[in-house]
Amino acid sequence: MGFLGFLKKAAKKYNETSLILRILCGIIVGIILAFLLPGWTWLEILGNLFVGALKAIAPVLVFVLVSGALAQGSSKLDKRFGNVIFLYMLTTFLAAFVAVAASFLFPQTLVLTGVEAAQAYTVPQGIGEVMKNLLMNVVSNPVDAIVNANYIGVLFWAALFGAAMKGFASDTSKKFMANVSEAVSQVVRWIINFAPFGIMGLVFSTVHENGLAIFTTYGKLLLLLVGCMAFESLIVNGIVAWAHLHRNPYPLIWKCLKESGLTAFFTRSSAANIPINMSLCKRLGLDEDMYSVSIPLGATINMDGAAITISVMTLACAHTMGISVDIPTALILSVLSTFAACGASGVAGGSLLLIPMACSLFGISNDIAMQVVAVGFIIGVVQDSVETMLNSSGDVVFAAVAEYRVWLKEGRRLPGFMYTEKERQKLGITKDFRGDTKEAVLAQDIAANTEGEYK
Repeated sequence: MGFLGFLKKAAKKYNETSLILRILCGIIVGIILAFLLPGWTWLEILGNLFVGALKAIAPVLVFVLVSGALAQGSSKLDKRFGNVIFLYMLTTFLAAFVAVAASFLFPQTLVLTGVEAAQAYTVPQGIGEVMKNLLMNVVSNPVDAIVNANYIGVLFWAALFGAAMKGFASDTSKKFMANVSEAVSQVVRWIINFAPFGIMGLVFSTVHENGLAIFTTYGKLLLLLVGCMAFESLIVNGIVAWAHLHRNPYPLIWKCLKESGLTAFFTRSSAANIPINMSLCKRLGLDEDMYSVSIPLGATINMDGAAITISVMTLACAHTMGISVDIPTALILSVLSTFAACGASGVAGGSLLLIPMACSLFGISNDIAMQVVAVGFIIGVVQDSVETMLNSSGDVVFAAVAEYRVWLKEGRRLPGFMYTEKERQKLGITKDFRGDTKEAVLAQDIAANTEGEYK
C-alpha cells in the first residue's frame, strides 16, 4: 500500500509538472547517460517506441478529425485556409532565397565521397516527376495512405468520406464519429505524456552513436545550413508574421519553437510531430476545423528547411565543381527548390533525395549529385533535426497567424501571452497564463469571444 501510494503521488507530481520542463529533464538525463553509461543501449528502444507510436497514430488522428469535422457540417475552410496556404508557400520560397543569398556570401566546398551510401535510394529525375508523384499520392488507396502516412492521400479521402457522411449519416452516426475523434485525441494525449522518456532515449542514441565529432566534419557547411534555418525562423518568419498581425510575433514564435520545435528536433519527422502540433493548436485556441486540415497539409507543403537544404547543398556542389552560377539561374533554383521541397517526404532525410534534381539544373551528373546526398546523410544528424524543427514549428506559427489576423479584424482578444504587461493590465487580463490547463481555459474563453477578467 505504501509503495502504491508512492507511485500515485509520483504520477500526480509528474502530470502536474510542465511538459516542457519534463522534456528538458529527459534531454539532460539522456546526454548524461550516453557519456556515463554508454553500454545501456537498451534505452534506445524508448525513443523508437515514442516515435513509432506518434507515426502510427498520426494518420489515424488526421483521418478521424477531418472526416468527423466535415460530417458534423461545421467545416469552415474559408479565406483563413487560403491565407495559410499562401503563408506556407511564401515562407518556403523566402527560405530558398535566403539559402541562395547565403551561399553566394559564404561559398562552401565539399569532399565528394561515399557514392555507395546514397545509391540505394530512388531519386526523382525532375520537377515533373515530383509533381506527378504528389498527384498520384492524392488518389492512392485510402488504407495504403493511412498505413504509409501519405497525408495528401489521407486528407483527400477523409474529406470525401466526411462530405459523404454529412449527407447520409444519422445523428447517431455523427455522434459516433465525434466520439471516435475524441477517443483518438485522448490516445494522442497519453502518448505525448510519455514524451520525456522517448526523447531521453532519442538523445541517448544520438549522442552515443555520433558524439561531438559530427560538429567538426563539415562544420562550416553545417554552420551555414543551421544559420540559414535560424535566420528564416527568427527573422524572416518574424517579419511575415508581423506584417499580418501588426504586433510583436515573437511570443508566438518562441512558444511554437518550445512546444513544437523541441520535439520535432528529436523525432526528425514532420509527420510524427503532427499530433504534437494539433495539441498545441488546441491550447492556442485555434479552430479545430481549420488546424485539423492545415497542420497535416503543412507537414507536406510548408518545407522551409527542405528548401534551404536543397539550395545550399546544390550550390556547394556547383562551387566545388567550379561552375559559375549567375543571378537569374540562382533565382530559378529558388523557385525550383520551393516546389521540390513541397514534394519532399515528411520523414527523416526526405529533402536530401531531391538534391540530384536541383543539381541537374547546372548539368551536374547524377553520380556526383549522389555523392552530395551521401554528405547530407553524414551531417543529417544535426541538419535534419534543425530542418524538421523549422518546418514543424512553422506549421503552427502560420496556422495561428492566419486565424489571429481574423480575430484582430473582428475585435476579439488574442491569448494573453501575445500581449505586453501593459496591454494585459488594460484589457483586464490579470495574469499571463503559462501552464497548459489554465492557458487552455483562457484560449477557449477567447475562442468563445467571452468577456471579463481571466483570473
